[in-house]
Amino acid sequence: MLNQSTPLDRAFQALADPSRRAIVERLTRGPASVSELAKPLAMTFPAVMQHLAVLEGAALVASQKIGRVRICRLEASTLDRAEAWLNARRAEWERRFDRLGRYLEELQKEGGDDEARN
Repeated sequence: MLNQSTPLDRAFQALADPSRRAIVERLTRGPASVSELAKPLAMTFPAVMQHLAVLEGAALVASQKIGRVRICRLEASTLDRAEAWLNARRAEWERRFDRLGRYLEELQKEGGDDEARN
């Protein structure tokens, strides 16, 4: 079971690396060649290619060769699934914090009543 990662697992694993997040960030502005993606990164071209392979394996990036140039583009649907998962977690925690806030208000009111009686 541990060796069978889901698409969401692969996306989060790919995004765990700051260089890959930088590549994804750049691609949010539109398609780019591998050379354009490699330029701001302090690593070798083969290292950039390895990062792109991880991003493609996670279905976060797609690429195609046009002539002698490989153009990469973002696969927004995978990011949309990750965002939906995060939003669901956020909504659950907001509900929990709201319940906690109501509970603390009740405790404070009860404590205030005790002080008034003394």
